[in-house]
Amino acid sequence: MKIKILSSASQDLIDGYYFYEKQSDGVGAYFLDTLFSDIDSLVINASIHPIHFEKYQRLLSKRFPFAVYYRVEKEAVSIYAVLDCRRNPAWIRKKLR
Repeated sequence: MKIKILSSASQDLIDGYYFYEKQSDGVGAYFLDTLFSDIDSLVINASIHPIHFEKYQRLLSKRFPFAVYYRVEKEAVSIYAVLDCRRNPAWIRKKLR
């Protein structure tokens, strides 16, 4: 199964990288490594995650308080957003629309 990271999700990953890199040198790179590892797990585990906001499945990151919102479409997994779970749920819902 192929994984497509849409531009909105790519920007979310970049924003997360800069946020963590400001905290301490190297943490941003660790953030990206961790999130890409979580996303890669979808090759095997796509479709097992619960549905949120009516149409997206949500994978929770193992190391960071982030969620990967995705949909399985034919023979590919499309990543729509990678969002901080500490944000207001109304903000998350708006971001996913």
